[in-house]
Amino acid sequence: MFPYPRRMVSIRQMTDRDIELGLRLKDQAGWNQTPADWRRFLGLGPEGCFVAELHDIAVATTTTCLFGSVGWIAMVLVEESARNLGIGRRLVEHAINDLLTRGARTVRLDATPQGQKVYDKLGFTADYELVRMQGTSRCVPATDAAITPMIADHIAAVARLDAEVTATERQCLLGRLLSDGGPGCGAIFRNGALAAYAMSRPGSRAAAIGPAAAASSSDAGAVLDWVLGQLHGQSVFIDVPSENNPAIRWAGSHGLDVQRHFLRMHLGMPIQDKPDKIWASSGPEKG
Repeated sequence: MFPYPRRMVSIRQMTDRDIELGLRLKDQAGWNQTPADWRRFLGLGPEGCFVAELHDIAVATTTTCLFGSVGWIAMVLVEESARNLGIGRRLVEHAINDLLTRGARTVRLDATPQGQKVYDKLGFTADYELVRMQGTSRCVPATDAAITPMIADHIAAVARLDAEVTATERQCLLGRLLSDGGPGCGAIFRNGALAAYAMSRPGSRAAAIGPAAAASSSDAGAVLDWVLGQLHGQSVFIDVPSENNPAIRWAGSHGLDVQRHFLRMHLGMPIQDKPDKIWASSGPEKG
């Protein structure tokens, strides 16, 4: 049972004015998002981003995005003084109902160990684990002449490869990530076809590498080496499916260590993605 009368807690749509709230809550949680990330959440799914208010004071957030029939929930953050009151669960329930109403057949998220307890009770099923690895990027000489900086004209090809491995159509997200990411986004084309891609973007604590996908380990390693070279000397995070052993070995060989774990989960129809081809997730925000 919700510990407060429901009339004391209300949920409303998030606006640009709530970005300051989101930044404060992510700082409390020690997360890595920037104002640009929050603007991207609102830009991709403004109708699905929510704020919870307790006694008319904003205390919690969540964001959602709908990729065809696949919905994604992220940024479930609750003010420290308002935790353990059921507010986070109520926000997630609201987000699920909103996504289902808008046509989602699958709802996905990346759960922290603390959040998993809530999602288990709501009926989510575990898919696979992601390992966040962190360290300082080293300058890796590019050895593959096929690597090229990613440009907007590449996004359609990137989206096709991405959909093959994630089973989700995310061209709108990939386009926004490229425009926000700066120079640390690269691609490899072989015989006119995209063989691998990797993206990165700034974070408040470290540059975030991902998403990245490839058909072969050699192409994946080459393009990720190139991205590390672009981020030389910076702190970096990369979220790698634990099932992708070559990706885990690649990260370890470049001095990156395990920081934390996430559990990718779903509600509804399962997604037949290919974690062994996912070399970096785009992060808990969008999978």
